[in-house]
Amino acid sequence: MNFEFPAETQALQVKLRAFMAEHVIPRDAEWQAEAHQGRMPIALMEPIKQRARAEGLWNLFMPGLRPDQPGTRLSNLEYAPLAEITGRIPWSPELFNCNSPDSGNMEILQICASDEQRAQWLNPLLDGTIRSCFSMTEPDTASSDPTNLQTTITREGNQYRVRGRKWFSTGALHPNCKFSIVMGRSDPEGKLPPHSQYSMILVPLDTPGVRIVRNVSIMNHHSPEGHCEIAFDALVPASNMLGKEGDGFTIAQQRLGPGRIHHCMRTVGQCELALELMVARAKSRHAFGSPLSGYANIQDWIAESRIEIDQARLLTLKAAWTMDKLGNKAARVDVSAIKVVAARLQTRVLDRAIQVFGAAGLTEDTPLAYLWTWGRALRFIDGPDEVHLRTIAKAELKKSATH
Repeated sequence: MNFEFPAETQALQVKLRAFMAEHVIPRDAEWQAEAHQGRMPIALMEPIKQRARAEGLWNLFMPGLRPDQPGTRLSNLEYAPLAEITGRIPWSPELFNCNSPDSGNMEILQICASDEQRAQWLNPLLDGTIRSCFSMTEPDTASSDPTNLQTTITREGNQYRVRGRKWFSTGALHPNCKFSIVMGRSDPEGKLPPHSQYSMILVPLDTPGVRIVRNVSIMNHHSPEGHCEIAFDALVPASNMLGKEGDGFTIAQQRLGPGRIHHCMRTVGQCELALELMVARAKSRHAFGSPLSGYANIQDWIAESRIEIDQARLLTLKAAWTMDKLGNKAARVDVSAIKVVAARLQTRVLDRAIQVFGAAGLTEDTPLAYLWTWGRALRFIDGPDEVHLRTIAKAELKKSATH
């Protein structure tokens, strides 16, 4: 692996850092103030989005972007360092049309949508004029094992009945969110092999029988775009099926690999921010006659954070490189590894930073408390640690059996 980014990527890093410094970071306090009132700051964001698109900082995440589609086509490896930059301000990825879950949904639609589905849903997503959500996890089942999912997708004439309850459908309360990709059991009688019993289908949120039950808080934080519980008892056209019946698991794997790289690199960016704040606080704060930076334990925290951040970044870049060169399947173990490493990294680095800040680290006066809670949530998002560790262990056991 070549550890130097191409000249084009380095130029985009410089350009993106400058854009963030000029147009995003100065608006963070304003964004936070409105978001804390439970409102998505659309009026603040839209002009910045238009500027980002005009400057070529748009749809950076999609390796399969076609020449006739808006945006800048980059590989996973080329996009990774840019995700690190935007991750420092958690709301900023939407400004570049690179936010989750829309990025994953756009990749799904790019790969397996019909022409009709692309015209109705993908093109507006690529333009940033609508948003979407993804509904897989359920409150009443252990959804870390997707074969437990209870939501059903059953044929009724030229329509499908989607019935069930989902939660943590991120983005469902966004004012521009128009549809969800729902995963459910299309073979409720279990006649097919377990991984062929599930499908994905497009469900417009204004369909009768779709009801947003509540915005679920994460560690007592409510997000204005919502991490929603949604009840479904809706009929949608049969043409809304993604791919064929039974393709749900295949589609899910195509979606999750790149998205996990995006999450992990944003985490690296947030940990870099936490380390910068930790260092500045340690140098400026005095206790018991000395600056905090003079104490050995705090020096150790700073050094350990630097080592761990660099380790996580390199492992994530390796996963991105493997995905670009060999495909999603070949990178599966690497992606599981970074998912575990990045989430644990974030809680460790943020915990140290909070400790250096003292009680102030628990408040809204710094981003540290929020970033810590998000790191803790990442140990569940896109699969809990235990599932990924199991994937890694099975691969190691299989390797040892061949020697």
